Order: sequence, then C-alpha cells, then structure tokens
Amino acid sequence: MRNLHIVKVGGNIIEKEEDLQHFLDLFANLEGPKILVHGGGKLATELAERLGIAVKIKDGRRITDAETVEVITMVYGGKVNKHIVAGLQARNCNALGFSGADGNTIYSVKRSVKDVDFGFVGDVVGVNSELIDKLLNIGITPAFCAITHDGKGQLLNTNADTIACELAIGLSKSYKVTLNYCFEKSGVLLDVANDDSVVREINTSKYSELLEDKIIADGMLPKLENCFYALKGGVSKVQLGKPEMLQNTNTNFTTLRL
Repeated sequence: MRNLHIVKVGGNIIEKEEDLQHFLDLFANLEGPKILVHGGGKLATELAERLGIAVKIKDGRRITDAETVEVITMVYGGKVNKHIVAGLQARNCNALGFSGADGNTIYSVKRSVKDVDFGFVGDVVGVNSELIDKLLNIGITPAFCAITHDGKGQLLNTNADTIACELAIGLSKSYKVTLNYCFEKSGVLLDVANDDSVVREINTSKYSELLEDKIIADGMLPKLENCFYALKGGVSKVQLGKPEMLQNTNTNFTTLRL
C-alpha cells in the first residue's frame, strides 16, 4: 500500500499570513500523495460582522442559519480555499479546491435537532473515495474546505477535523494513511501553559489515563475522539502538533496509535 498524508490545518495558522505561507512550504514538500483540509471560522466571523450578520454561538459551536451558510461559502469555499490553492500552485503542488459538493466527494445529513438546533450543520455519512483516489493517481492534491452537501442542493457547515477524519477512514482501504492535525501547539500537553510538556505517544490505555486525570479536556476532547475514531476505522496513525512535524524537523509532537 502507498502512503497517504491527510493534513488538517488549524484556523490560527490560516489567519496569520506568515504562518500560513510557512505551513504551505512544509505541506507542498511532503512526498507522495496528500490531501489538505481547512476551515476558517474566525475569518467567517469577521466577514459576518462586517456585513452586519449576527454570529450566534451555543456551547462553543456556531449556529449556521441561511445567512451564515452564505458567509461560510464565501469565506471557506472562496477566499480561503482559493488563496491556499494558489499558494500551493506557486510551490509546484498541483492542487484542486473542493467543497464536499464538488464531485460529490463528501455528503452529509443535516444534524438532527436535540436540545439545540444548530441549523445547516452537516454530519458526514459518505466519502467518494473512488473519485479522490483517481485524482491522487494523476498527481492532483485535493484541498477541502469545511463545507459538505446533502445531495438535495443544500450546502452544510461541517467540522473540518471531522472531514479530515472521514476522508482518512474512507481512503484507508487503498492507502496507508497518516492523519495529521497541524495547529499552533506542539501536541497534547500535560500543562497547557508549557509547550514543551508534550505527550509524545498515546495509545488506548494512555488515552484512558489522560481522560481520567482530566489532562484531555475542552477543545482537545473532541479532537482526540476524532483521532481514535479514525484509528479504529483503519487509519495507520494520527499525529498532532506544529507544522514542522510534517517534515520531521521537530520531533516534539504527539503520535497516536491503538
């Protein structure tokens, strides 16, 4: 099986142009087939405010009404995605920008209403891994924004971590997949105030221990849930840390295995 890197880049890197350009350097130099996944939540919030559209947050999550779908489509699928694709082309990495609707690559269902109606938010139910595989085989690097569709004409705001995870599971039947979550921290930290306190290796038993000790909490909790869901779905390994881990220039990152 060929190796495949799937890389999700965090919003704090996207929002700082110098950091984004450095990340694109490292990503473009990854050998072999690769896929990029990005969001852009803070940039979408900024545009919504400029347009006078109220941003509604519940339990730390964006409520996506009809106006917000328009904003995230402009920002994720337009400004951010095309800026990233252009940057990769400048580095001789032949990228093609995607939402889940393009090529029917990622399809979702609208999240059912329980305690809160999050609006037009998608939960992924399928990945068109056959088409993505064909693109990879002709040297295309797909760059996915955090938008999927329901097959009935509705675009859906979808968590970028989840998209990366579902792509990794879908393609693990044909590739030995490494799923990389690149963000501004060095990985899973024992002390959030100390960037050197990285837990370098986490398996299932270590994960349970970190949960019990409440080391993994808040925003890291859903990220780690995604990681182990991916591993159980056939992904070879998951890495979390700063972009330098992509080129092994910094060994201070977290690797997760079952």
